[in-house]
Amino acid sequence: MEAKKATDVSDIQNEDDLDEEPGEVIESAPPLKVGEERELGTSGLQKKLLKRGYGYETPELGDEATVHYVGTLLDGTKFESTRDRDEPLTIKLGQGRVVKGLDHGVVSMKKGEIALFTLPAELGYGVVGGGGSVVPSNAVVRFEVELVSWITVVDLSKDGGIVKKIIEKGERNERPGDLDEVLVKYRVALVDGTVVAETQEEGIEFYVKDGHFCSALPKAIKTMKRGEKVRLIVQPQYAFGVEGRDANNGFHSVPPCSVLNIDLELVSFKPVIDVTGDAKVIKKVLKEGEGAWVANENASVTVSYIARLEDGTVFEKKGIDGEQPLEFITDEEQVIAGLDRAVATMKKGEQAILTIHPDFGFGSVEARRDLAVVPPHSNIVFEVEMLDFIREKAPWEMINHERLEAARRKKEDGNLLFKEGSIRKQKKSMIRVLTMLVKMEAIKLCSKVLDIEFHNVKALYRRAQAYMQVADLVLAELDIKKALEVDPQNREVKLIEKNLKRLQVESNKRDAKLYTNIFGRMTKKLKVEKVENEKR
Repeated sequence: MEAKKATDVSDIQNEDDLDEEPGEVIESAPPLKVGEERELGTSGLQKKLLKRGYGYETPELGDEATVHYVGTLLDGTKFESTRDRDEPLTIKLGQGRVVKGLDHGVVSMKKGEIALFTLPAELGYGVVGGGGSVVPSNAVVRFEVELVSWITVVDLSKDGGIVKKIIEKGERNERPGDLDEVLVKYRVALVDGTVVAETQEEGIEFYVKDGHFCSALPKAIKTMKRGEKVRLIVQPQYAFGVEGRDANNGFHSVPPCSVLNIDLELVSFKPVIDVTGDAKVIKKVLKEGEGAWVANENASVTVSYIARLEDGTVFEKKGIDGEQPLEFITDEEQVIAGLDRAVATMKKGEQAILTIHPDFGFGSVEARRDLAVVPPHSNIVFEVEMLDFIREKAPWEMINHERLEAARRKKEDGNLLFKEGSIRKQKKSMIRVLTMLVKMEAIKLCSKVLDIEFHNVKALYRRAQAYMQVADLVLAELDIKKALEVDPQNREVKLIEKNLKRLQVESNKRDAKLYTNIFGRMTKKLKVEKVENEKR
């Protein structure tokens, strides 16, 4: 496919637009029924649905759509048809390849949909007529259109320098970041088709931050999902510029000022997380865990691991080769800080490689472990699996008496730690106490404000936040509804409403599991009683 310069990409959608979820548009018209006709907007373009399409997605201006169409006058005279040559046409939406008004009809269609569009003269061939001289001037025309497929087109660099065409959509919503390790396949060609670079069948792995081949590649990869396949059109300023590149490292030479066509697939990636924020504890996820919960602070965890020096020497094993797994409570200084901090971010079943700096390892001292000695100032590597954990309940998960009891326990723990001289741990314990109590006080203060000014959006918002923190989701929902009645466009309230919905889903799941267990125990008890009665 011929590469195009940046002059025709002003109508290409932004990458952010791809993240918009269906159902977000407010007060949109209900979907058309088969046989129903409606005007699209106020331009005079009429659409009649002949056959429903699939899914909910529709193309955007700037995308490349493949369509079949038949153009007729109102009296049925046919003037143009792709059906006659049995070959669909690919058009760039927004350029008016057929007629300018038709593109605005196509962007309302779903894949596989067939619709009949009626265009007034100003959206069709206007005063000059057309359609091989069959269409007279100022004629109303009709197009029966089938949307066969389309390719989403995105201007990644916002200047036409890197244009991404999505050939095959990826899975889920996660995209790799700078720290992540990616596995990709690609094929790079010049405009004349000359291949200048290509990966082996198994692909190539690298860290996004390290870059690879040309600057456009990591920029594009960070916008992709697992399994996504794209075609990149890369202008020289994002490739090898006016100087080009000599052949080296297995890559062919690239002439000066070359436009590159890159077929790229993101096969997979391993998320890499800077646990401490200073690159001293790095976690690379090898296998994702189950569910949404991580172990968090003060969780009782069970892990297995192999611990190595940087040269590969194994100095400790737990839960492997007959060894018992390690059980400990996070944030209680029962293991080295790097392992402690990283494990608190893991889900059940997660497997990860931890790279730990001496500041979060064994420091400047020699450490004698089960299988080898760890020298002073050693970087160490743990290959860890989270086997199981029991989380400490967050304040918003507790009911009132549980919260007060937890606050009392934390206070006692803090007093004991103070007596033992552990000031740092005492501070942490007291912070947890204050967090629990502050939320309850916030509810009282907001309620006093609302007694005087019942429509105060800020007070409703703050009280809803506090209710969510203490797990009173019903009252939180009432406050959010009241706030949106007063200020329907309030962004902060809308965001907290989304968080509330997520918490409600999680709460419903916990309730369902609880009642399932209760019902199971009751059923079992009834069966036992029935058997005993029959024996009598």
